[in-house]
Amino acid sequence: MAEWSQMPEDLLEFIARRLDTQFDVLRFRSVCSSWRSSVAPSPSPSRRGQFPILPSDGISDAAREFRLSRRTIFLLGVPRSRDETFACGWLVKVKEDVPRSTNLLNPLSRCPFTSLPEDFPRVLDLMNLRVLELGHEYVLQDMGYRPFGNDGHLHMKKVVFLCLDSGNDFALLTIHVSGQLAMFKSGEKRWSIIQDMPSPYDDVILFKGEFYAVDGTGRTVVVGLDLGVTLIAQSNWGGGKKFLVESVGELLLVNMYLRFRRERTVRFKVYKLDREKKEWNEVKDLGDRVLFLGDDCTFSASAADLRTCKGNRIFIADNREVERALRSPGIGVYDMKSGIIGPLEDDEGCSRLFWPPPDWIASRTSEVQNQLETLVV
Repeated sequence: MAEWSQMPEDLLEFIARRLDTQFDVLRFRSVCSSWRSSVAPSPSPSRRGQFPILPSDGISDAAREFRLSRRTIFLLGVPRSRDETFACGWLVKVKEDVPRSTNLLNPLSRCPFTSLPEDFPRVLDLMNLRVLELGHEYVLQDMGYRPFGNDGHLHMKKVVFLCLDSGNDFALLTIHVSGQLAMFKSGEKRWSIIQDMPSPYDDVILFKGEFYAVDGTGRTVVVGLDLGVTLIAQSNWGGGKKFLVESVGELLLVNMYLRFRRERTVRFKVYKLDREKKEWNEVKDLGDRVLFLGDDCTFSASAADLRTCKGNRIFIADNREVERALRSPGIGVYDMKSGIIGPLEDDEGCSRLFWPPPDWIASRTSEVQNQLETLVV
């Protein structure tokens, strides 16, 4: 069809229902007035990034209030149809806690970028860039009492979010300081501790619309909104810290463990869930995929999209085990083929994904500004 604005309304609605992210919705609605009117911005709080203040009922005897915030991890790049000299993408986490205010964070931690270059633009024209939304994370912050650190983060390992059918209600699943799972449902306005805990839980994730949790033995369960727990995979007893990651529609388990030979080092094993057999099957090679294990979320990407980084690798946020293995703080990069972990700075192609911002960020913005000035003249 030659005229995009005259596409049938039922076809536009069909396409709109399959848009996975809020950014896709925004781009869809910006094409023209008819496309904009065919789909309204979702009222879902998860897409607006605006949440009510949460109480502590059910998890704390003290009367405390918590703020829930959402951050989004993006991979930014210049479209491949443009100048190929701008090949490097940029991974960035965007925090939008305050309306009309945006903070840029390290994609694997809670640390903000505090020293942006002088020529870094105050406004990014995302319509003129290639944008991939790689994941979301949700963080609970104590609004008053701060017993667990100056940043005010509640001592919960991770928070995952599920938007319920109504669009306005939601549920949260997190790991309490006790190692137990805790669920919050906005309709009930209170937390519930889930008593199932043969072993303390290590990680939680939202996968295909369901809450999954894994404990320190590898035992994996699905947690229902009725607080019921269904066993999905038996314990595998391997490794130490466990991470759950979604990659190309599959649920992966990453085992991080320490090895002591000539020196202390960190190793990883990856498994793919076989739900029918209720077991984790080891994956020897990730192929084109790259896994990212952050403080508050995990995500994956294609090496072809990253452009300057090879596949079959795992990025791990700075933690005590990684710091000891690298003998310095910082992000670790693990090569699945060689079994070697090294600091991010040792791999130029990978480090360019994080810092500093690529030159094209400023140059593309200047190009757009010049085009606008030419149109005005």
